[in-house]
Formats: sequence, C-alpha cells, structure tokens
Amino acid sequence: MKIEAVDFFYLSMPEVYDIGDGSQDACLVRVRAGGLTGWGECEAAPLPSIAAFVCPMSHSACKPVRASVLGRSIDDVADIRRIGDLVRDQSLDLLQADHTLSGIDTALWDLLGKRLGEPVYRLLGYETAYPKMPYASMLFGDTPSETYDKGRRTRAKGFRAAKFGWGPIGLNGVEADIEQFKAAREGLGEDGTLLIDIGTVWRDDVDAASKRVKALREVRATWLEEPFVSGALEAYKQLSLRAAPVKLAGGEGCHNFHMARHMIDYAAIGYVQIDAGRIGGLSVAKRVADYAHARGVTYVNHTFTSHLQLSASLQPFAGLEDDVIAEYPVEPKSLAIELTANHIELDEDGFIHVPDAPGLGMTVNVARLKDYLVEVEIRVKGQVIYQTPDLD
Repeated sequence: MKIEAVDFFYLSMPEVYDIGDGSQDACLVRVRAGGLTGWGECEAAPLPSIAAFVCPMSHSACKPVRASVLGRSIDDVADIRRIGDLVRDQSLDLLQADHTLSGIDTALWDLLGKRLGEPVYRLLGYETAYPKMPYASMLFGDTPSETYDKGRRTRAKGFRAAKFGWGPIGLNGVEADIEQFKAAREGLGEDGTLLIDIGTVWRDDVDAASKRVKALREVRATWLEEPFVSGALEAYKQLSLRAAPVKLAGGEGCHNFHMARHMIDYAAIGYVQIDAGRIGGLSVAKRVADYAHARGVTYVNHTFTSHLQLSASLQPFAGLEDDVIAEYPVEPKSLAIELTANHIELDEDGFIHVPDAPGLGMTVNVARLKDYLVEVEIRVKGQVIYQTPDLD
C-alpha cells in the first residue's frame, strides 16, 4: 500500500506558561494508507515541525520531509526504516527533520501494526513485553514544602518511584537545592526510588554540579539526570567519577542515533533516556535500546506528554526484562489527558504494561481535540503550502 496522506495538527492549551512542562501543546501526526490510520507525536514545537514537512527545497540535501514520505510504499517494517533513511539523506541540512520524522515514523509503526494485527513491540522484534515500574515524573515544587507534599501524594497513588525536576532546582544556590532534595526524600519515604532531574541548568559546569553530590548521596538518589547538555560528554564523564554511587542519566536531547551512542560510549552515564518523539521515532529508539543493552547501560523512555506518546515510548524497550524503570507523567495538562480515549494505568502492584493490541493500542480522541486545535496557514510566494487539515 502507498502512503496517501500525512497530516500535522498543532494542538495547544489556551495559555502556555514558561515552565518545564511539555504537555502544554502537541504536534500530532496522522498517516493514512490502505484505508488505515496511524497516529504519532513529535516532541517538539509544532510550528517548526510542520514547516520542516512542507518547506520549499533549499538544495539537494535540504528538501522538505514530505518529499521522502508521500507516495512511498508501506507494507513491512523494512519500508519504515527505508523511509527514515531517505528523510535523513534528503533533509540532511534541515535540522528540524528528525523531530518531524519522529511523529511520522511512530505513526507508520502504529499503522502497520493495525494492518498486521500486531502490537508494535512485536514488529520491533520482541516476543514478550515485560511489566515496567513507572516513576511519577513531575516538577519540583516552588518550595521544599510543596515538594514534600508532592512526594506524599505520589506514594499514596501507588508509585514506588518518583522523579523531581526543573522548577527552581539549580537556580537558587546549593543550600536551597539541598533542602529540595531532602524534602523529596522525606515526602517519597525511605523505601521509594528517588530520581533527580536538573534540566541541564549547569550546562557543562562540573564544579557547580559537584557541590550537590554529597547531598544526593545522603538522600540516596538513584540517578542525577541531565546535569549538563547532551553534548557535554567530558563534563558528564568527570561528574560520574565524583558522584558515584549516584549514577548519571541523560540522552533525551539526542536527536539521532549517533548522539545517543556518544552519550553511551563517552559520557559514562548509567541510564540513557531516549525520547522517541525527538530522536527519529521508534526505529531509531529501538536501535539505541539494542546498543545500550549490549553496552550494559540501562535504557529508559523519556516522555512528558500524552498516553499516545507514553505507549510509543515504551515499545522500543518493552522486551528488555532487566530495564524495568519507566517515565510516567503525573501532572499533564488537560490536552495531554484528553488526546487519547484510553490510558495506561498502574496495576495493583504499581506496574504498567505496554498495550497488547494492534499498533500502539491507543485511541485518539478526535472529537475532544477540536477544542485544542490551532488554525495555521503557511504561505510562500502567495501560495498556501500548509493549511490545518480537517480533524475527523
């Protein structure tokens, strides 16, 4: 069958706030072929992602993403990977292309799974999808007291693990951070798995990060996430030696396989966190999962949006039995909640399961999304090259 249509939808909350919350808008992708529909998300600003799909050709290595997708055959998994390779070849200098491809690639896996009657994880090569232990992923409170309350509520909901990140952390001095770490531990309880996310606030400043190491050990943090930007390999490596036994986690900023491989090989991280909505989709994420497994680095999904993307993020490592921990957003905006009619819920033991249904196993709630749709029109030389499609 041939890819007949690829549609992008810019969705947004009525107001977007200056906070580290990626659930405030969404770039939803719909692919149609052979009477079937697949859905995916780009974890990126919607407008430039749409522009990368439709922009005029700049030169031979800077073509719009649609040139490599529309009209292509989609009959088996090899076709999905072939399309991804073509996008990377023909849109080499279009830096938003990997984000745009991520949503398309995910939608193609969803579509093919529906056609073959198989969940995506089986198409990726796994026979079994193992349960994952979700960590409640949330922002630090504005005060230690708020952070403490968040930790308490998290345990009451049945979570065994929680990650606190962004917010004021790293911005108000060492003592302020230490008080936040202690509040997170106290709220979560002595037996909870505590994860700390710095949100790259120190860029590549190893000394600034090192001042928090003693406190991280005292609160028994399992990992320190993204102390630096993804490319700061030497800074990661230096801090990993100072922080042990607390391990470093990173990789969500990687937007291709090679960036992720460098993090695994040279940054001395213990956990590689991959966002399937950024790195080029499930095809690339699975490749990273395989490589990380071979190198003894634990793969973790990165996601902070809808349950469509949660399902997508779980697929690449669903069959890795020992890579148990998984990100699970617990403070999403209504857009992210209402994007799907069904959700991935915790079981009675506090674990989550990859949907055992064709494709991603998620139903997009089309009727509700019309309330969040942002109308967009892109014109070049007086010609409309993109107009918001009908969401039906």
